[in-house]
Amino acid sequence: MSARTPLHLAAEIGGPPHYDAGHYLRLARLAEGGALDYVTLGDSFARPGLDALAVLARVAPATDRIGLVPTVTTTHTEPFHVSSAVASLDWVSNGRAGWHADVSTTEAEARLFGRRSAAPPAALWQEAGEVADVSARLWDSWEDDAEIRDTATGRFIDRDKLHYVDFEGSTFSVRGPAIVPRPPQGRPVTVIDATSAPARAAARHADVVHIRATTPEQAATVRDELRAGAAAHGRDPDALRVLVALTVDLGDVETAPEPGLESGPQLAGRGTYFRGGPVDLADLIAQWHRAGAADGFHLTPITPERDLERIVNGTVALLQHRSLFRTFHPGGTLREHLGLVRPASRYAAPKAAAASSASSKEA
Repeated sequence: MSARTPLHLAAEIGGPPHYDAGHYLRLARLAEGGALDYVTLGDSFARPGLDALAVLARVAPATDRIGLVPTVTTTHTEPFHVSSAVASLDWVSNGRAGWHADVSTTEAEARLFGRRSAAPPAALWQEAGEVADVSARLWDSWEDDAEIRDTATGRFIDRDKLHYVDFEGSTFSVRGPAIVPRPPQGRPVTVIDATSAPARAAARHADVVHIRATTPEQAATVRDELRAGAAAHGRDPDALRVLVALTVDLGDVETAPEPGLESGPQLAGRGTYFRGGPVDLADLIAQWHRAGAADGFHLTPITPERDLERIVNGTVALLQHRSLFRTFHPGGTLREHLGLVRPASRYAAPKAAAASSASSKEA
């Protein structure tokens, strides 16, 4: 990866549960001021707190540019409803939505629904990949110009431009089409944390993958593997963004970071821990990005109210001063922030090809 490749930065705005949407709005606006690609808001059925997707739907109309990526659990939820909710967030935000697909692994979470017992991680992540797949198909099921809105004839939809997906997964089936028109981005951005081996398999459906690594060499190896996997499934590897995930503690600005993060302690088995000052963090990000380790970083402040401000006004400001990170958002949608094209509907393209073929035969 060339050092000239744009650097992408994102941040988590969760933490201890808050029941005031204004708390999350303030953090999202702070991240937006730093021109970050997106913010994430973690969620699960195992913790108290507001629903992440609903919170970011509230944040959406009060922000302008920042991408909004809630965690959405694919276990115990209906894929059709998941795709509809994420599409609605994309409409509310004018094309700034993504979703972080996750799974529920515990029996306690399963008992909240009473539909089935907890399943092994491999089965859950297979299901998550299928949910991501069918969600993309449902978003494609309306062609971009399917809405007519012709009051004179009373026609709202051109039914010839709605398509059945007829998807059969390992635990569910979906016929479609969607009930929400095709989102502004075509397909909202799909994010998957590929730390675990089962999750790595689901990453074939992701636009953005979060990974964890203790050295730039390790990160680069994982990134290369993910890109090769994308190519093996017929995808353009350049349409995949790989971000290193770090849990960040900037509370003691005089404490040097763990060298190379080799000895950084693990937090709940999920995150690599960084402790240091904003300048140390900027140096690490610059070093890893220049080495081709990743396309960027997803930072989780250990204390969001304190550390996000230091990330934006310290680390990000320094990277901008060094001309390593942009000072404004390059477009209006999350896909534009990430340098990802808006995909065409998979159902419209074959129809257009067939029409072209028919015209050629007539000629």
